[in-house]
Amino acid sequence: MARKNPFANLLTDDVSKEGPEPVLSYAAKGASKSFLSSINEIASRADKLLEGEQIVELDPAVVDGSFVRDRLDQDGPEFEELLNAIRERGQDTPILVRPHPKAGGRYMVVFGHRRLKAAAALERKVRAVVRPLVDAEHVVAQGQENSARANLSFIEKALYAAELVRLRYDQDNSIVLAALSIDRASLSKMLSVASIAAPILSAIGAAKGIGRDRWYELKLLLDNPANQARAESVTAEPDFEARGSDERFDLLLRRLKSGSAVRPRVGSQPYKWAAADGTLTAELITDRSKVTVAFRAKAPEVKAFSEFLSGNLDSLYEAFKRGQVPLNDGEL
Repeated sequence: MARKNPFANLLTDDVSKEGPEPVLSYAAKGASKSFLSSINEIASRADKLLEGEQIVELDPAVVDGSFVRDRLDQDGPEFEELLNAIRERGQDTPILVRPHPKAGGRYMVVFGHRRLKAAAALERKVRAVVRPLVDAEHVVAQGQENSARANLSFIEKALYAAELVRLRYDQDNSIVLAALSIDRASLSKMLSVASIAAPILSAIGAAKGIGRDRWYELKLLLDNPANQARAESVTAEPDFEARGSDERFDLLLRRLKSGSAVRPRVGSQPYKWAAADGTLTAELITDRSKVTVAFRAKAPEVKAFSEFLSGNLDSLYEAFKRGQVPLNDGEL
């Protein structure tokens, strides 16, 4: 059974029920017309690429990820559910790969990254359909199918759109519009939201429950340089990362709207430290009798280090009192 276009209702709060106008509306002739017809066919139903094709089993080690990232988080509860399902029942649906355009004997995922990851974790072959595709066909199929299966959030779709625009497949972004089944006005707002500073977007995460309007409201607030600084302060708070992604967004938006972002008191200058290998950073804020320490790192480094630190506080403090910890000025 054909699946409805997963992007058709992406912006349901603004788009009419009739949907966006056709995105590939300019005149095309010859090979260009044939190519654009192929793109439109893929956009109409990406999963038809799997129908009637021979399924092969590939070693996950010879399959590389897509050249365009479409998710902020490939782990979490959803991946664990998928992993358990494949462990118990096997892989029901094949992934789509293409022969790698630059490495002979290897493949590149078009869609099915999490199924590939699960197969690798279970040390099993991954069931796949191999189909030769050019880059533009690749991104259209990836955008359509992965969004349907992964329930990508608005910000993930916006970042995906921004990446496709950066790659400049054409002069008027028609390929991007086909991949996302949106009109130009919608693409403009997506690109605006995607221009939010990368550290802030990374700190918030996928925020699957947050739609376009609220993201756009945040973008407008962040256009104020003072709010940019406040946002950096909020995202650096020790308990910010411990919240869920939607909660992080709500907190940041609420703080910026109220102008109550937490900032160090006058005279309390934060000290910033970074590990030599770049895997861990820390910010220390001293305020009278209180010291706040915030660590930032990619998981699992920050969790492992925080556990090590909390488990050795007694010995570290005793060593400090005995003068056995060689501390340089301003260093941990």
